[in-house]
Amino acid sequence: MIVSQDVDALADALRHAVVAAAAACLPHVGSGDGHAVDAAAVAAMRAALADAPVDGRVVVGEGEKDEAPMLHLGERFGRARAGDPAIDIAVDPVDGTRLAASGRPGAMAVMAVAPRDGLFDLGPAHYLEKLVTWVPGFTAADASAGGILGSLPQLVERVAALRGVAPDAVRIAVQDRPRNRAYVDAVEAAGARVELFEHGDVERSLRALHGGPAPDAGGLDSVGLEPNGLDAVVGIGGAPEGVIVAAGARALGGSMLARFMPQSASERDRVLAHLGRNAGDLRDDGAGGAGAGAALEVVVDLDSLCPAPAGEVDLLVAAVTECEIGVSLPGVATREDGVSVHHWSASARAGGGVDLPAR
Repeated sequence: MIVSQDVDALADALRHAVVAAAAACLPHVGSGDGHAVDAAAVAAMRAALADAPVDGRVVVGEGEKDEAPMLHLGERFGRARAGDPAIDIAVDPVDGTRLAASGRPGAMAVMAVAPRDGLFDLGPAHYLEKLVTWVPGFTAADASAGGILGSLPQLVERVAALRGVAPDAVRIAVQDRPRNRAYVDAVEAAGARVELFEHGDVERSLRALHGGPAPDAGGLDSVGLEPNGLDAVVGIGGAPEGVIVAAGARALGGSMLARFMPQSASERDRVLAHLGRNAGDLRDDGAGGAGAGAALEVVVDLDSLCPAPAGEVDLLVAAVTECEIGVSLPGVATREDGVSVHHWSASARAGGGVDLPAR
């Protein structure tokens, strides 16, 4: 994943951070207290990262948008000794806080990891327009004419061809929000099926990244996907989750498109000010920098969202409640001598379970 003098120690430390965050949530699962869920996970993750063999920096820390406890943008962690690698993380100690607080499936601790400057600079953005799919090679060029909405017919056609199915067998998830009505209409107009969801942006996106043609039909539904499989997720949602998912898309070989989509005048002003300082980071035609205002219209793909090579990127997950991310992860559970937590790594495409001693 990251070049280090002790790769195993670094991988163990990062995995332990998400596992510790998930385990810390257990007393609060089903309590109705989302703030307590977030606070416990943040404290546990911060403590676990403190002595990691790394020079670490938080570049995306979910929480500010929801006024929740968080690891802060720019926060440093790790021992930072000579020879320790410099890495950036995008992190959400609990994605699906409301789900955890109500005891519903889909809550998880998540962390995207890349070499220094290997993740997209969101600045103060809270919302992005996003498209995530298992289909490889779906890039900003595919959205050059009509943006992300306009690219949906092409995506549905490509998915159907790759899977050898009719368009109405293609499944695309959209978060059930008024701001996403146009995406529901566009998916249906393209002939695909819509799956609406309330919370769990990262969970749905990982399911979409695990899609694709099945090697055989055994145990699968009639259209070649697992029964809970997805081909894509599209719509306006959280910007921090977008950067986290981008690392998963890079590691798993999928595709992602995104565009700044501020949802208030104040967010728009903050994003424009940020882009005014960094407009050259966005390219409108591959040849030159866009101005701040024009940059709001630029669709970017994985080359911007997660420019690091796939072999140097990871997305780590530990389930707080039962999760379906393309593989099934049981939620945290009490054991006689401690807590059981299940985790997964995108770079390894594998996971496992670990028992932590009672605190």
